[in-house]
Amino acid sequence: MPGFHRTPERLSFGGPETFQLAEAGRLGIYAQQNAADTPNGGVGLRQRSPTYGHFAPAPAPSPSLALVIAATIAAGLWIDQRVAGWGQAAISAWVWLLFLGIVIASRGPQRRVLLFCLLYATLGEVVLSLVWKVYEYRLGNLPLFVPPGHVLLLLLGIGLAQRIPPRLAPWIAAAAAPFVALLAWTGTDTVSAPLFGLLLLCLALSRARALYSIMFLLALAMELYGTWLGNWSWAATVPGLRLTAGNPPLAAGAFYCVLDLLVVASAGRGSLPAAA
Repeated sequence: MPGFHRTPERLSFGGPETFQLAEAGRLGIYAQQNAADTPNGGVGLRQRSPTYGHFAPAPAPSPSLALVIAATIAAGLWIDQRVAGWGQAAISAWVWLLFLGIVIASRGPQRRVLLFCLLYATLGEVVLSLVWKVYEYRLGNLPLFVPPGHVLLLLLGIGLAQRIPPRLAPWIAAAAAPFVALLAWTGTDTVSAPLFGLLLLCLALSRARALYSIMFLLALAMELYGTWLGNWSWAATVPGLRLTAGNPPLAAGAFYCVLDLLVVASAGRGSLPAAA
């Protein structure tokens, strides 16, 4: 794949070292920036004992790859909305090229995580958007860049989760709780209450608490950006349920947390890490 280079120890994008790989255990690997981990004093990824909150199902991307991912998401949504005709096709081709490059340069355990994420994201998008009509994309289709885009967002979340204090994770959910309650009480966004319950369930079941908290915030930011641009919109009332929804719902990020929980469970052959 052009621009990607793999050695037994690392994956590089465009030449410089951007994504180092370590042998993974059954349930994931743990990123740790430590100059002693690499011969040249670079950023290494190594397995270590599970600690509260910093469980991750795949290696964290280096800052340069994370920047590429963030720019792809931000610019890609803008191009999809603003460039008529070829915009969606062009960004879809680029996102798939980036995704396939990462997959090809990954090893077995990491590759399994990425492919499970793609599978569950595709199924979720088909059910929620095309079948249930909880939200709809502007052309009424499922843009081809969306499923691999979920994988890129997961990698970006893993990288950010490594940078927050693990015990901060529950406080992110606690800060959102009053707003979820207020929206439910006023009746403007009642679907966020059960979605917030899903977030709490993810936090209770898994060690990846920092990851789920970050994904909750990342997904909300992307939802706000995408709905502001007009790439997609949420139904005012959830079809078949007497639940109202904002555009987007405040707790829409819970869907992404459930996706990540399924990925962790499947990559571990059905075994969920115990809560710390």
